[in-house]
Amino acid sequence: MSTLHLSFYSAFTLSSLGLAFHRTHLIAALLCLESMLLSMYIALSTWPVETQMTSSALLPMLTLTFSACEAGTGLALLVASSRTHGSDHLHNLNLLQC
Repeated sequence: MSTLHLSFYSAFTLSSLGLAFHRTHLIAALLCLESMLLSMYIALSTWPVETQMTSSALLPMLTLTFSACEAGTGLALLVASSRTHGSDHLHNLNLLQC
């Protein structure tokens, strides 16, 4: 395994562990999700270069588009929850109180 693959795997693993264990603020969870998608984008964009293929350039662009939509939706949810609940703490957000 090359150091490039190891860095992608470790970035994805660390961000998923951050999402699993440090869930106090909504902004921290959104940053962990964003770093997971960013590591996937970088891995998918370097994959055609390593395999000398030019036909699989659409998949990284779709991942980047999905990441931008996820970031916009997440920030809209962050603003809405901080306006209604007063903070971005995840323990204040209860689905049963809707």
